Amino acid sequence: MRDYAARRARLLAQMPPGAVAVLPTAPEVLRNGDSDYPYRHDSYFYYLTGFTEPDSTLVLAAARGDTPARAILFCRQKNLEREIWEGFRYGPEGARAAFGFDAAYAIEDLDGEIASLLADAPALYYALGGNAALDAQVKLWLGAVRRMARSGVTAPASAVDLLPLLDEMRLLKDDGEQTLMRRACDISSQAHARAMRAARPGMFEYELEAELLYEFRRNGAQAPAYTSIVAAGANACVLHYSANNAQCKDGDLVLIDAGCEFDGYASDITRTWPLNGRFSAPQQRLYELVLAAQSAALKAIAPGLPYSGAHEAALQVLAQGMLDLGLLDRNKHGGVADVIADKRHLQFYMHGTGHWLGMDVHDVGQYRDTAAAGKPSRALQPGMVVTVEPGIYVRPAEGVPEEYWNTGIRIEDDVLITAAGHTILSSAPKTVADIERLMQ
Repeated sequence: MRDYAARRARLLAQMPPGAVAVLPTAPEVLRNGDSDYPYRHDSYFYYLTGFTEPDSTLVLAAARGDTPARAILFCRQKNLEREIWEGFRYGPEGARAAFGFDAAYAIEDLDGEIASLLADAPALYYALGGNAALDAQVKLWLGAVRRMARSGVTAPASAVDLLPLLDEMRLLKDDGEQTLMRRACDISSQAHARAMRAARPGMFEYELEAELLYEFRRNGAQAPAYTSIVAAGANACVLHYSANNAQCKDGDLVLIDAGCEFDGYASDITRTWPLNGRFSAPQQRLYELVLAAQSAALKAIAPGLPYSGAHEAALQVLAQGMLDLGLLDRNKHGGVADVIADKRHLQFYMHGTGHWLGMDVHDVGQYRDTAAAGKPSRALQPGMVVTVEPGIYVRPAEGVPEEYWNTGIRIEDDVLITAAGHTILSSAPKTVADIERLMQ
């Protein structure tokens, strides 16, 4: 489904003849005592290899003259004793055959082999400044090659940041990636609906989180894509709330921002709904405002349109609603254009309307066309995936109607840009009628 070798070939084609790229995966991280955090591979490394074992490094050598391009994996050796304790390992030969590398060696051989790979290479590509341990290792490697100068060997004359090349590749999702993201969104949508059905006054936020996690795992998702936000009442006004330990009260709105990761790809969905199954009149007014803002943002998403258009469209609707509902005073703050120009909306809406989505929940890729004069917002293209997540957060404040206090609302969907426009990948209920129907 996913041709990792083709991705490696695309990257190699962007490198000058003979250049070398080095890309390690993520290290294992100690949690406490002798327990590690659950291991998760590096996204860049996985994008090019499909390989999920720790202690692994990919080396790519671009073609030069009669020497063909090569993809070389360094990984853990087979070790039957360790496999009894820790599980299966491919080993170099198994990994080479299973994942289509040109060669594979034990990770312990990396320092010894890299000098010959870097000898006479014009450039070394790696994540510049991204990893202190790798920076130190590169310094040692270059030193080893320079010590070969008397035999006529030259070290790479330039170091180039590898990640911008990969960022642009990862920004456009191929058919296989889109399939995985659809599955992640389907599972997460089911999880949000499950939490709505399970909700009862008096529950704790972590009980609702447990409903999400159960639905993720029972459908094959490996883990949450990020720390789930389950925020009842005033907690929903904290954008990255994570305690998830408060008791939910009758009359609370519950904001859940949660998505699973499926085979390396994230989903990111937010829904806000009344714990008792019925929106109060003030809650519904704010909710319908956010929903209208999302609808306006979605209309601004199509190939060729600027990425920033969705935020600008949502902001127009939200600013108008803040004036109409009395959150902002027309006499003090003027019209919509004045509110936006003076940034008065930031009191109630202080974040953007979305971000790229992919292997990482806040995925890679430039948001501006850095090659154009003035660096305008970049144009959307088929294969990009964005989140669309307007919100409103009303804390107690002088001049703000008390009926709206301690109310936080966000509605977020995952959207694939297509040749014809866009497709919404997430499907959890979000209209007032659909939410109330499900919860009854």
